[in-house]
Amino acid sequence: MKRKVTKAIFPVAGLGTRFLPATKSIPKEIMTLVDRPLIQYAIDEARAAGIKEFLFVTSRGKSALEDYFDDAPELETSLRKKGKTQMLEELKSTNMDSGAIAYVRQNRALGLGHAVWCARRLVGNESFAVILTDDVIAAEKPCLQQMMEAHEETGGNVVAAMEVPQDKVSSYGVLDIEEDMGDMVKVRGMVEKPAPGTEPSNLAVIGRYILTPNIMRNLNKKKEGAGGEIQLTDAIAEEITAGEPVYGFRFRGQRYDCGSKAGFLQATVAFGLAREELRGEFSTYLDDLHAQKNGAK
Repeated sequence: MKRKVTKAIFPVAGLGTRFLPATKSIPKEIMTLVDRPLIQYAIDEARAAGIKEFLFVTSRGKSALEDYFDDAPELETSLRKKGKTQMLEELKSTNMDSGAIAYVRQNRALGLGHAVWCARRLVGNESFAVILTDDVIAAEKPCLQQMMEAHEETGGNVVAAMEVPQDKVSSYGVLDIEEDMGDMVKVRGMVEKPAPGTEPSNLAVIGRYILTPNIMRNLNKKKEGAGGEIQLTDAIAEEITAGEPVYGFRFRGQRYDCGSKAGFLQATVAFGLAREELRGEFSTYLDDLHAQKNGAK
């Protein structure tokens, strides 16, 4: 019987330089889509997938991120006195039980693979998930939950994957496909940020992973890859070379790259329109804006 995956690593040590000056004083992961920070979307997705232990790889200046998950007794008391029950319940949903979250520091920015490796002692000899908070995925069934269900059938390593435009392929880790089975593909190889014209496919790895403990052993070699960094993609590719199964999973949902300003704005519009209490006023504004733009032409 396969052991369920109950630990997830959240690499949140990045400086968020693309969002300066905002990220001068607040972690990028605390920036909000509508009224929830990016990290909350990631945590909610992990919970839905059965994750019980949340492992954060942080760096200097991330104390606001740690504070976010603490209880806020004064605020809760104030909401309770004012009878704001729904708001109180939403606030409580952001609290995490004592011991559910652990933090480790990445003292130097040596790449995603290195960030994941920093949590090796907390993972131990168990399979684990990795969630990148920059990738926000709107889906009827949360992406990681879809992957967990697929992983129960296949075992091994599973990475989320999606087709990307040909001119964007060189920005991603890309899969070399051995067998295409629809939602799932068996992977023959992986290339991190291939040079244009050398990519094996346009099926790119997106920020969700379910990985075996072997990945930590591979990362322990600290081999430098693309950009002089320790790449998670390279550690996963080593498993293929060793004859261990790696699968790409075509998830059902819409992914937004909230690591870019344009992607963050797109996500804000999409998530705003998805909220029933905002949809009417917001869509009217967008329609008016579109009409004004067309009129100006």
